[in-house]
Amino acid sequence: MGLDCRTDQHENLPVVAAADGYIAKVTIDATGFGRSIRINHPNGYTTLYAHLNEFNPSLEKYVTEQQYKQQTWKIELDIPADLFPVKKGDFIAYSGNTGGSQGPHTHWEIRETKTDKVLNPSLFAMSIPDNVPPQILRLCMYDRNLSVYEQTPHFYPVKKIGSGYTTVAGVIVANSNKISFAMSAIDRYTGSSNPNGIYQTVLYEDGIAQVGFQIDRITYEETRYVNAHIDYKMRTNGGSFVEHLSRLPGYPQGLYTDFAGDGVITLTDDNIHHIKVDVKDANGNTSILNFDVKRGTIHEEPIKTGKVLYPGFVNVFENSAISFYLPENDLYDSVHLIYNEIAPANKDAASSVFQINTGLIPSHAHFPVKIKSTAGEAFKDKIVMHRYWGAKNDYAKAVYENGWYKASFREFGYFQLIVDTTPPIITPVGFRSGMNCKGLARLAFIVKDNSKEINFRAELDGKWLRFTNDKNAAFIYKFDYHCPQGTHQLKIIATDCVGNSTEKVYTFTR
Repeated sequence: MGLDCRTDQHENLPVVAAADGYIAKVTIDATGFGRSIRINHPNGYTTLYAHLNEFNPSLEKYVTEQQYKQQTWKIELDIPADLFPVKKGDFIAYSGNTGGSQGPHTHWEIRETKTDKVLNPSLFAMSIPDNVPPQILRLCMYDRNLSVYEQTPHFYPVKKIGSGYTTVAGVIVANSNKISFAMSAIDRYTGSSNPNGIYQTVLYEDGIAQVGFQIDRITYEETRYVNAHIDYKMRTNGGSFVEHLSRLPGYPQGLYTDFAGDGVITLTDDNIHHIKVDVKDANGNTSILNFDVKRGTIHEEPIKTGKVLYPGFVNVFENSAISFYLPENDLYDSVHLIYNEIAPANKDAASSVFQINTGLIPSHAHFPVKIKSTAGEAFKDKIVMHRYWGAKNDYAKAVYENGWYKASFREFGYFQLIVDTTPPIITPVGFRSGMNCKGLARLAFIVKDNSKEINFRAELDGKWLRFTNDKNAAFIYKFDYHCPQGTHQLKIIATDCVGNSTEKVYTFTR
């Protein structure tokens, strides 16, 4: 979506405006961009700067005032154009590691202001030298008589020959009459080891362009389709990023252009067919992969039975215990439904455990799941639906509807209703009631709950007090003028998604 600019593993380096304009938006969140700034420019572009620490003093003061006015740390502010004009090179913030960042850096984007489409910054003739062509790492082939999620592709090592690439094995023999390919490739700037994404790829069969993709602009609403662009199953299992050189049936053209089809190659004869993959970066540096493929003995796969879920259609499943509804844009390829009912093992269970597909199959949209409860209506306001796969857990308050409990999710896996009557646990860090805090720079609290949805509120002497919560870790208040010298009462209230609440009151001196 942009460029991740390295800061040599340091935070608090100055971040400056890329061009004249005005600060139009500020967001603060525990995940995502963390602390970010958007600047609108008179040429119709917007630049975004993310994972920041403190903003410049005047902007920091304004944002803090708005947080206290709205009584929320997490905030999204649309700022009037006349409040914070900037010139190219003006200091706007310090770099950081906030939000969904895994190390100090600054994420930078260029957008169309009117459409909010993110533009490829490599197309803006920045003074970053680049004479390095993309590097092609691997090739794999799929039998497209099958779902891409119900097979393991065949991998073919590639080797560099002169200025191009070819397969090590020579002619690829396909034991199928319908195939498609995918590849791993990276791009780099001159003098940098950072691996970047590929700008453009076109697949040719016998000299005729079949399909290609070009990543020059995209909206955040479209980014979910990255799960159709890559082999999602392989990546989720811990494997490589492999990009499809075909458009999956549930993926609208988007980044892809269908020249002579969607990239699925039908082999109708036993001749050798020549495949060329043309890979370019935004500066025109090009790498070409050439190889040959021919049809071999067709392997008849055993016919799978059971319910099939299709892309482009509404898919519904229901029985006496569970039902779910997949909207028509939810699947990228057909899959056989995987469904199991498992007896509950946990004491808070309010239903069996139901498996709906696996976490290796992507879902594009949120889909509703309804489950019958075994707990009775006495607990209907305390029912949470738990979805999990591997180490990932999602929780949502389940809404009661005529004997069913409903919640929506965006991933498949295991689903279960649980009764949640346990309030959150509040634990102070290096702080206790009655303490003299003269030597402390901050107050910190860790809040634990059996779900992730926590509403945290702090009041100092009866007034709302701003605690940060970066990366959903500790809740932190850094002492400032909102806590003057003297004796104070601090009230901490933590509430989960079904209303279970814990309140702690502390006194301290500063």
